[in-house]
This record gives sequence, structure tokens and C-alpha cells, in this order.
Amino acid sequence: MSPSQPSGRLGVGIVGAGHVGPVLGAALAAAGHALVGISAVSEASRDRADAILPGVPILSVQEIVERSELVVLAVPDDQLEGLVQGLATTGAWQAGQLVVHTSPVHGLAILQPARAAGAIPLAIHPALQFTGSTIDLVRLRDSYCAVTAPAPVLPIGQALVVEMGAEPVVVEEADRERYAEAVETATTFSAAIVTQSVGILRELGLPEPGRVIAPLVRSAMDRALAVADGSVGPGTIEMPSFDDDGDLP
Repeated sequence: MSPSQPSGRLGVGIVGAGHVGPVLGAALAAAGHALVGISAVSEASRDRADAILPGVPILSVQEIVERSELVVLAVPDDQLEGLVQGLATTGAWQAGQLVVHTSPVHGLAILQPARAAGAIPLAIHPALQFTGSTIDLVRLRDSYCAVTAPAPVLPIGQALVVEMGAEPVVVEEADRERYAEAVETATTFSAAIVTQSVGILRELGLPEPGRVIAPLVRSAMDRALAVADGSVGPGTIEMPSFDDDGDLP
């Protein structure tokens, strides 16, 4: 496999059946890759895997790594280090195998135990709030993925993102921490503001307060992004004016 060429058809194993893993597996399968299996521990994760990836075997993590050419580690940030090191201890990693993690926080350093065994490390984080349903496949097509990889294999990471329908953006290893800060700020701030606004409307007795505020939130976010990009000026919100009879002119 040449780093300057698209990844071709790969045997893909997904470690983690949370909100992210099954969706990325489905996106890769739609691009023509063969899904070897997915790991799922809880009943909820098994149900999610069955719903999004029907017919894909549920295997142990060890089995997935041993059988896959591309391993996607879609696990919580705080579990990633122990998982990678544990698989290195058991000798599971294989030379030439692609290993991708989806954490925004970590770069390539956390994959060093796999890299030491000859595996090829990549960090690909989709900048998207996943729901763990097939609607994410549609949203993924309008999303960006932060790609961090050694220079010789960076085109492979970019090609995988394009195959999943998203747009790749390169984030250097040294910048992953600031990137993660930006992602966390956007998601946490947005959730807090929406929760507060919906709570106020609920206290006022408005039915379906989430639906009431949704168009405002979306339009306000669109404007904030336009201002941040410099495509429009900050300006002010213009209120409608009325004539002397109380009618709109």
C-alpha cells in the first residue's frame, strides 16, 4: 500500500461500540471496506452495533486486532492509553497494520506501543457530536475530521476521511491539545447555553421549549460562525420598526 495512493479495500476492525465506532464502521463499509468485526461489552452497545452494522460479528478486542488491517479505536479518552499498552503487552499489534484512534485530546504519542511493534499510527477525530444512530452518517458528510499522522502516511489518513464522506483538516501533533480545547469549548458552551434557555422557557410553561428555541439557536450559531470567519461584520440585531398605527411599514 503506497502512502500516496488511496487506502484501497481493507479489513477493518472497530474497537468500541459507543456512539462513534459503529457510525465510522458503517461509513467505511459504504466506501467498500470489509468489516471484520466490532467489540461491544454492554447490552446497549451490542444493540447499537446490531442496529447500525447488522451482520457484523461481535468479537473480542484481541480477535479484532489480530484479524484487521485497519483498527479503529473508538473508546473514551481515558481508556485509550491502557488499551493500546495492554494490546502491546499481549503482542497483538502487527507490523504494517493501520491503527486509528478517534480522540481529540491525544495525538500519535499515545499509539507509541503499537508503533513500536510496527503498526502505522493515525489520529482522526471527527468534529461532530455523535448520536450513535444512522443520522450521523448524513451529518458526517458535512463535517471535518482532524488528521494527525506521520508525513509519509498522512495521505492515507486524509483518504480515509474522504472515503467516509468528510473533509480532512491536518492538525499537527503539537497542536492537538489546543485543538481539543477548541472542541471542548464549543460543545460544552453550546450545551450549557441551550440547557439554560430551555429551562427558562419550561419555567414559563411553554410547550416543547426545545422546539421553540431551536430555530433561534441554529440561526444565531450560523451568524456567530459567519462573524468568526469574517464573512459578515458583528453588527447588531435589528428590531422591526412600527409606524404610528402600530403596523409594520
